[in-house]
Amino acid sequence: MSEQRYLTVAALTKYLKRKMELDPHLRNVWLRGEISNFKLHSRGHMYLTIKDDEARMQAVMFAGNNKNLAFMPENGMNVLVRGEVNVFESYGQYQLYIKEMEPDGIGALYMAFEQLKEKLEKKGMFEARYKKPIPSIPNRIGVITSPTGAAVRDILTTISRRFPLVETVVLPVLVQGPNAPESIVQAIEKANDLGSFDVLIVGRGGGSIEELWSFNEEAVAEAIFNSRIPIISAVGHETDTTISDFVADLRAPTPTGAAELAVPSRIELMERSGELGRRLQRALGNLHTENSKMLKRLMASYAFRYPEQLITQKDQQLDAAVDRLALAFKNKLDKSRNDLRQIDVRLMQQHPERQLQSAESDRKALAKDLRQAMQRLMDKKQSELGLQIEKLSLLNPLEIMKRGFSVPYGADGEIIRSVRQVEQGERISVKLADGQAECQVLETKEDING
Repeated sequence: MSEQRYLTVAALTKYLKRKMELDPHLRNVWLRGEISNFKLHSRGHMYLTIKDDEARMQAVMFAGNNKNLAFMPENGMNVLVRGEVNVFESYGQYQLYIKEMEPDGIGALYMAFEQLKEKLEKKGMFEARYKKPIPSIPNRIGVITSPTGAAVRDILTTISRRFPLVETVVLPVLVQGPNAPESIVQAIEKANDLGSFDVLIVGRGGGSIEELWSFNEEAVAEAIFNSRIPIISAVGHETDTTISDFVADLRAPTPTGAAELAVPSRIELMERSGELGRRLQRALGNLHTENSKMLKRLMASYAFRYPEQLITQKDQQLDAAVDRLALAFKNKLDKSRNDLRQIDVRLMQQHPERQLQSAESDRKALAKDLRQAMQRLMDKKQSELGLQIEKLSLLNPLEIMKRGFSVPYGADGEIIRSVRQVEQGERISVKLADGQAECQVLETKEDING
């Protein structure tokens, strides 16, 4: 088998790519499906999958084609796309190269409007706390709109009719087309830089959603939100609602309505001024009547009729008050003197010399009591000592021997307490009270009862 019958993958891919490019049906394909695997590349290209219940297809929408896309595709979004089917040679897979895309079921602009509205609402740009008050009587109004449209004529005519004293300055801008958002943003920033406007009216006359779309751009919404000057939005008719209406400090249904909200009515002011003048006149009349009645009451009062008696009474009251004051002063002085004397007495009682005298007197009394106590103690002890001496005298052996008793001693000097300690003829000594006798035992007789 010849080797020439085998093709390379690249050759087969190129063949299929060429066949697809020559097929007019694949050059312009309209497709309905659901987005999945959506990815926005950093270079602006969009990669996604278009699928239905039975099949899926890889797709790409290059930045050059999606730069004017009004909405941001999302996973799960049903879309209608137009493009070309071709082969991506590197992967050998066919895919759809998308040229146009719009949401399926609703318009692309409506989708973009809802997406931006949701985004700005999450950022809090619609909250009432950011709304600046519109001055009730402005001195200078800036009108940011087309200088040739009907809206500017309506605004200027209405302002001139209602309040001709206010100065109105038109800041001309483009109100539709691709350059309109930048033109509106620059006009708002310029008005803020000038700083001489009290309020701005930003808007245009009615038109289709495409013609009003400049007021749905995020840049315009940011400029309105960041404006230091309060802004009244006046875009289209009453039924037209734009993102600028949500962000503005006040939304007017029409340009004419914006002019009516920006300035008060001269006629209404004059009527109100006249009404206030009449109310003031009535109030002054009522005040004059009340004051006249009060004056009459005062003129009829006792003080006005008898001023001398009133002064005399006041003199007497003054004298009584002076007497009470003098008495109170005297009582106060007497009390202070009495308190001072009491304090002086207490101080003298607590004087150091007096304290020393008292202490010396106490010391002498205590010393006297001590001496008397010592004397009594000595007398008692001497009496007790005499009694003890008498008791000891009764126990003294000499005193006993004076009563006729004697004490015998043996030759060895020991006291003889029994006849058994001596023998007949033995010599003994007998101690008497007044001396000693040397004796010899002639006979011993032991007492039978002894």
